[in-house]
Amino acid sequence: MSVLLSNLRNAVITGFVLAIVVFAIIVNAGYQSDFAMNFAAYILRALHILAGIMWIGLLYYFNFVQIPNMSKIPDEQKPAIGKVIAPAALFYFRWAAMATMVIGILLAAHNGYLVDALLLGSQTGHLSIIGIGMWLGLIMWFNVWFVIWPNQKKALGMVTVEADAKAKAARTAMLFSRANTVLSVPMLLCMVGQMHFG
Repeated sequence: MSVLLSNLRNAVITGFVLAIVVFAIIVNAGYQSDFAMNFAAYILRALHILAGIMWIGLLYYFNFVQIPNMSKIPDEQKPAIGKVIAPAALFYFRWAAMATMVIGILLAAHNGYLVDALLLGSQTGHLSIIGIGMWLGLIMWFNVWFVIWPNQKKALGMVTVEADAKAKAARTAMLFSRANTVLSVPMLLCMVGQMHFG
């Protein structure tokens, strides 16, 4: 068991193998007809949620753990965060945001509501809860890729800038990260609300 869990790659592979086993049990339990019809939507939704957990989980890590505690870390230990942990976390953060957005668009297209959701239900005449959630998610994705990441590269020294520009970039990245934390609450409520009120 330690061979599977001591290596992250092995643990992730084990998680997917276990998911396939659970999936096979569900199909063999008599859900074949419904499941066959909705297989693509099921897989897309599962991947969308998985990527979203990674994205929002890292967003919350930055806002609830890393940022509030940086001032408590001695200066000689801060380079470990800025040079090792933050770049790795930002890599998964931005690519999880991309995966969440791309898979979400594929899911909406597959289910036939992409255009109506993006137009906030104007084609069907009722406000689209999922559309509001999608727009909030797209704004958050934009913030990650075009505001937070470029500014974090400056703040972490990946891009060389003057000290005052570095401090300004760190503050901008933090403010937009906080904005995404704020937007995540109504976005998640809209995504869940679609299943109950849509």
